[in-house]
Amino acid sequence: MPDIAQFLHKLSVYAIPVVLAITFHEAAHGWVAYKKGDPTAKMLGRVTLNPFPHIDPFGTVLLPAMMLLLARGWCSAGPSRSP
Repeated sequence: MPDIAQFLHKLSVYAIPVVLAITFHEAAHGWVAYKKGDPTAKMLGRVTLNPFPHIDPFGTVLLPAMMLLLARGWCSAGPSRSP
């Protein structure tokens, strides 16, 4: 069974950079929209580097947790042609 130090190391290596990248990405969306004349993201407090305003309970928490726990996902099959 992995110890707490190994878990924290994996968390810092994988999860923290992902959260930072998503936060920068979403803040950039809001900033560009604001500069193009759409104040919606700024009014909703999404033009920020604070990750909490960008979290959606279903898409950010529940769906990834379900996919990790159930080890399932979905996608559509690509077309193929047999020779």
